[in-house]
Amino acid sequence: MTAKSYPPAPSKRVFSGIQPTGNLTLGNYLGAIRNWAPLQRDYECLYCIVDLHAITLFQEPAALHDATRQVAAALIACGIDPDEHVLFNQSLNPDHAELAWYFNCVARMGWLSRMTQFKEKAGKDRERASAGLFVYPNLMAADILAYRAGHVPVGEDQKQHLELANDIGEKFNHDWAVPGFFPEIEPLILGEATRVMSLRDGTKKMSKSDPSDMSRINLTDDADAIAQKIRKAKTDPKPLPESAEGFEDRPEARNLVTIYAALTERTTAQVLGEVGGAGFGDFKKKLADAAVAHLSPITSEMNRLLADPAEIDRTLFKGGDKARAMSAPVVASVRDILGFVHPG
Repeated sequence: MTAKSYPPAPSKRVFSGIQPTGNLTLGNYLGAIRNWAPLQRDYECLYCIVDLHAITLFQEPAALHDATRQVAAALIACGIDPDEHVLFNQSLNPDHAELAWYFNCVARMGWLSRMTQFKEKAGKDRERASAGLFVYPNLMAADILAYRAGHVPVGEDQKQHLELANDIGEKFNHDWAVPGFFPEIEPLILGEATRVMSLRDGTKKMSKSDPSDMSRINLTDDADAIAQKIRKAKTDPKPLPESAEGFEDRPEARNLVTIYAALTERTTAQVLGEVGGAGFGDFKKKLADAAVAHLSPITSEMNRLLADPAEIDRTLFKGGDKARAMSAPVVASVRDILGFVHPG
């Protein structure tokens, strides 16, 4: 066991990742991305496009390449500053994959078998699922702990993976007698609309993989498309409720009001104080206007950035270099802790 001491983990470092799979949606924006930019005021932030995670399911190479650039453009358009902070795609830093292998040897099969997301994605025929999908949480732990980051903005559906990442870090610290080397990760669950639902079914999460494009608002949609999708969003024949209790058994009404509250930066109660008792026709017009006003500048900036893909690539490469400079000493310390012969 090593008795060597290591520098303390950074106290104000944030890591978060997003998959490069198809168009980003209003759900991605309200549930995560819009909360990332303000964190830059108080934290040292790394934002990663997790292309290694993406290939746990088959990806068409050209589509993955384009999606990575599109997500990068979207993040910059939403306020991520790649000069002051770090924006990169995961495969640019091989330290993620190396540390993930070490964590494969730390995590227990039973821990991974309990992961809800694996059960959902693998479906009934788990024998045909990739090994990568099974050990996905170990790579997620490596993404964060390669930088000894202590804060991760996540949705509720990722909390279980963060708990596993903490279990892995704690077991590593215990097994190799390096208390505190990997910090405890604190989930940052921010914002009112952490879970935006489908416009066609208020019981299902808005998803870029839904076969119906009418189920979601894409960040690339123009004003006419946004207005049309909101106008055709599923509702019920009752007027809007005057209090939150009235949302019971009315998931579509709850969803639209929640979206409007998030876009206008108000609480649900404040919105119902304005529109409670009204019909959906007038309310949808208000919602469409708010969505267009909020999203149009983002879409315009995305289109400007995507017109120069080489510049997006240069931004990602620069971010990859910065990320690796941050992770290299951490992974070198891990090699030292494990007892490997290495140059340090």
